[in-house]
Amino acid sequence: MAKEQGRKLIASNRKARHDYLIEDTFEAGLVLMGTEVKALRMGRASLVDGWAGFTGDELWLEGVHIPEYSNGTWNNHSPRRKRKLLLHRRELTKLAQATRESGHTIVPLALYFSDGRAKVEIALAKGKKAYDKRHALRERQDRRETDRALSAARRGHRGD
Repeated sequence: MAKEQGRKLIASNRKARHDYLIEDTFEAGLVLMGTEVKALRMGRASLVDGWAGFTGDELWLEGVHIPEYSNGTWNNHSPRRKRKLLLHRRELTKLAQATRESGHTIVPLALYFSDGRAKVEIALAKGKKAYDKRHALRERQDRRETDRALSAARRGHRGD
C-alpha cells in the first residue's frame, strides 16, 4: 500500500475564529485508539465544543466528538473521551504559561491527516467581547459591498 502524502482535512472549527482572537497556532499529534482512526478516515468528527487543558504537565483535548466506528466491536471507543496531545516540551511550557494568564484558552481549529498521521491544529486564543464580534461582522460586510461595487464598476466599463 502506498504511503499517504499531503494534508487531508477531516474537520474544522470555523466558529473558533469568530469567537476568539487567535494569538498563536500549534500542530499537535493525537494519541488515538484504532477505532478512532478508522472513524476519522471516514471523515467524521466535530470540533465545535472542543477545548484543551492541562492535567499535571500533560495537555489533553476534551469535548471533541469522534463518533463510534460503525464496524467496531465491543472494544469501540467512547465518542467524547479525553485525548492526549503530543507537543514538544518548549511548546507545552509556552502554552502552560499563557493559559495561567487570565482570558487565554486553547481551542482546536482543525483536525486532519498529515502524511497519514492524525494531527490537530490548536490555537492559543483570547475570548472576544460581543462588540468585537459585531465589529468583525461589520468589517466583513463592508468589504463584500466594496468588492461588489468595484466588480460592478469594472463590468460597466468593460463594455465601452
